Amino acid sequence: MTLLRIHFAPDDLARVRIAPSPDPLAETILSLPVLQTDQLGGAALAGWRERTRRSLRPGMRPLLDLAPADAGEYVPEAFTHAATATLAGSLDHTWSLPRRQWTADFHATERLRPRVPRWIHELHRGERKWSNLLHRTLHDYHAVAVAPYWAQLLAAAHTDRTQRALTAADAGVGALLATLHPEIRWTSPVLSVPCDATADVWLEGRGLLLVPTFFWPNPLALLDNAEPERPLVLRYPLARDLATYRSVWAATAPAGPDGALASLVGTTRARVLHAVATPASTTELARRTHTSPATASHHTTVLRTAGLLTTERDGTGVRHALTPMGRALLHGTGMSPPAS
Repeated sequence: MTLLRIHFAPDDLARVRIAPSPDPLAETILSLPVLQTDQLGGAALAGWRERTRRSLRPGMRPLLDLAPADAGEYVPEAFTHAATATLAGSLDHTWSLPRRQWTADFHATERLRPRVPRWIHELHRGERKWSNLLHRTLHDYHAVAVAPYWAQLLAAAHTDRTQRALTAADAGVGALLATLHPEIRWTSPVLSVPCDATADVWLEGRGLLLVPTFFWPNPLALLDNAEPERPLVLRYPLARDLATYRSVWAATAPAGPDGALASLVGTTRARVLHAVATPASTTELARRTHTSPATASHHTTVLRTAGLLTTERDGTGVRHALTPMGRALLHGTGMSPPAS
C-alpha cells in the first residue's frame, strides 16, 4: 500500500484541530466523482446518486469534466480548501487564491489528467469566461446535490466532532489520530494515510486540521497545492456505516412548513427545537408543544445528548436553550422559530 507519512514535531500534537463542519464547496466538488460511478461510495450513496442524477440539467455537464470519476484519487485542489461555512464564502476564497496556487493545481492536473479538456486549462490561467460559468454552475449543482441534505450533514458532523473531542479529552490526541479511520495508522510521531503515491511530509509546527467529509469515502490529503504557512488539511469520512449515510440522505421532507426539520429529528422534537428558541423550563416547553412534562423532558434529554440544546439549573427547576448547532439546524432547514 502506498502511504502518505505525516511526521509530527512535538508542537504539532498541540496544533491538531477538528473543523466544526465540512466545507460546502469541497463537499460539492467531492460529490462529483461519486455521482458518476457506483465504485465510489457504493451502496451507501446509491440512493443519493440516483436522486441527484434525476435532478441534473444539461448546463451542469462541465462540472463532470472538472472532477471525473476516472481520475483516481485526483480532485481539483483549488476547490477543496477548508475555507468557510457557506458556498458563496468558499467560492470567494477560491477565486482569490494566489496565482502560484492555481499554477500548482494546474501542474497537478496536467500530470494526473493528460487529456484534461481545454476549458480547464483556460480556467487555471484565469479566463473570466470560465470562472463565471463555473461559479453559476456550482451554485446550481449544489442546490440539488448538497443543499437538501446540509442540515442532516451538519448534525452528523457535530455528533462525530463531539465523539472525537471526547476521545482526545479522555485518551489523548494520539488516540484521536489512531481512531480517525480504519486505514489510517498512528505510530508516534508518524500518521500514515493511504495515498496514490508514497510520500513524506514534515509538519514542523504547522499542525493538522482534520476536516470531516461526507461524500468522499476515503481519507484524503492533497499536497500539490498545500499552503506552507497553514495547517495541513486531512479529510476523513465522517460516516462509517450505512445507517449514518442513510441518516443524511435518505430522509425525504414531508409536506408542511416543518417538513425538513421533522424528517431529521422527528415531529415532536422539531416542535421542541422551535419552542426552545426562546429559553424555557420543562413545564413551559410542555405547554408550548402541547405535550406532558414527562414527554418534554424525554425529548430535551435526546436533543441535549445530540448537542442541540443545553439545560441549566434555574432555581428549583431547569432552563433549556438552543446551542449554536441547534440554531444552525433551524436556520439550515429554512425554518424560522414561531412566536411563543
